[in-house]
Amino acid sequence: MITKENPSDEVGTGFASDALPASAPARKARKGGDALKAWGTVALVVAWVGLGSWLAWSVERAGSPSFWLYAIGPTLVVAAFALFRAYRDGEILDWVRPEWGDMTRGIVSAAVLLGASVAFLHTFVPQGSPREGWMARIYLQLGDPQWLRAHNGMMAGVLLVAAFGEEVTWRGFVARLIAERVGSRFAWMWAAFPYALSLLPTAWALRDPEAGLNPCLLLAALFFGLVWGGMARWTRRLAPSVLSHAGFDWCVLMIFRLWGSGL
Repeated sequence: MITKENPSDEVGTGFASDALPASAPARKARKGGDALKAWGTVALVVAWVGLGSWLAWSVERAGSPSFWLYAIGPTLVVAAFALFRAYRDGEILDWVRPEWGDMTRGIVSAAVLLGASVAFLHTFVPQGSPREGWMARIYLQLGDPQWLRAHNGMMAGVLLVAAFGEEVTWRGFVARLIAERVGSRFAWMWAAFPYALSLLPTAWALRDPEAGLNPCLLLAALFFGLVWGGMARWTRRLAPSVLSHAGFDWCVLMIFRLWGSGL
């Protein structure tokens, strides 16, 4: 029985990644089918988004509108299902409600992530090394910077929608599925791994003839997934991580580009 004196008896709470494991009898009763369904759903999300990653980052879609369709579309499909599920379960307001300070949290964390990215590139992808080709492939895929600058309003909307979809999918839906199996104390960390795995195909799609397989997006997703997952767990909401995600993407795409000419 759930009591106010012992809130740890709860199997789940209002926030997506704030669920606790079921009690021992409940775990035993649901051990087989529920675990298979939960982990199978996580694997299906990884495979579905991973297919989109492969198609989006393939060289023939460099700089084309189809890149954005494949990069964002599959995640938005999952996010739509996740929002419906959260609405059905009465959790959606706990996921998306804003609070004072969210903008500050988003801006500050995006700036910290930008600094960490610059430090990583100077250390592991220095200019003039063959590994610089990894960043060149990523930015060439994103399109002409002058075109992006000319359509900055549209790009702001695209990046915000993309960030919202990814946060709902990975820090909301997937984190909840994992939390229901292992508890929320570590679920936010575990959820970073399927997020990174969904970008594993980009290691091949963005490979460089000299430097080989390109691990940049895979490693970035793992690190950022831990940061944004921690934000969601700490604030018990998704709004701060959405703003941080969108802010970081805007910086590295539109302002402080990590390769080539800045804007």
